[in-house]
Amino acid sequence: MSDAEWAVVRDAMPVPGWLEGRGGQPESYCHRQMVDAVRYLVAGGITWRAMPADFPAWDRVYAFFRRWRDKGLAAEFHDRLRDRVRMAAGRGPEPTAAVIDAQSVRGAASVPAATRGFDGGKKINGRKRHIVVDTLGLLLAVMVTAASVTDRDAGQTLLIRLRERHWHLTRVWADGGYTGRLVDFARGVLHVALTVVRRSDDTSGFTVLPKRWLVERTFAWLMHSRRLARDYERRTDTSEAVIRWSMSMVMSRRLARRAR
Repeated sequence: MSDAEWAVVRDAMPVPGWLEGRGGQPESYCHRQMVDAVRYLVAGGITWRAMPADFPAWDRVYAFFRRWRDKGLAAEFHDRLRDRVRMAAGRGPEPTAAVIDAQSVRGAASVPAATRGFDGGKKINGRKRHIVVDTLGLLLAVMVTAASVTDRDAGQTLLIRLRERHWHLTRVWADGGYTGRLVDFARGVLHVALTVVRRSDDTSGFTVLPKRWLVERTFAWLMHSRRLARDYERRTDTSEAVIRWSMSMVMSRRLARRAR
């Protein structure tokens, strides 16, 4: 990270308990080195043991990543950056509209059989990333499942999580995979209008569809991180953490450019 980007990242990082007098042992490592090392792994797609010697030992970096994953610090860090990007763009911290979609990716040999499946539509054996983004393309919620899980089944759980966190949300756009009972569930239980943006039968080839292109752009941002080119993680919550780290890089760089 550049110094300007580190200033953005440092201000958004969760404050350790020992600095606030809540007990705990002070960290014996440099936060900037650890964050840089995790970002290097996500962007470059390397294995943990292939961590360059310029960074701390790989097992220390992995312990940092694991602690942030298990204690929800990666999600908190990501959400703080997202709120700052929204405010810098003249939006409120809480969105009122969102877009939902899913992406199937091939699973590496390290992905266990219990959390992998076959997507018959895309002909992909691996996992599926279900995400919800706001109208700026920023990540609001993510859930990783086996690729065999349908968009409707995963969408119901994801929308429940989304509603618990974002109370101001009133409308969600989706594609044809979310039709049926999910629309009624969103309206009747969650009080969210789930609007399906359909593709016209008269069109052929690639067509930019209103609202749906926002989430497709977010998937394109994620695919810039080589660690996300396919799913390498043994646990689905690790995959979700890697996605949040990838999006944090997108947002911190955007904020650093605005600060110039």
